[in-house]
Amino acid sequence: MQVLEAGQTVRHMQYGVGTVTESDSDRTTVEFDDHGMKKFVTSMWSAEIVGEIAGRPARPKRRRKSAKTAAKAAKN
Repeated sequence: MQVLEAGQTVRHMQYGVGTVTESDSDRTTVEFDDHGMKKFVTSMWSAEIVGEIAGRPARPKRRRKSAKTAAKAAKN
């Protein structure tokens, strides 16, 4: 049995890539990019997990100014 967490990205042989919206021991619901919402019997369906839970994208960290650049900016 493959119970997944909401937000995981999966690839199904027939429907392609989609995002899990709900999953428990009875039913799994997936929103597919090209085919819309589909419900599956959890114990019978099979799909490949291709991505983790989609969250906020990581923001790149700001780079600190080097001491040389900071001194030069302070002079001007």
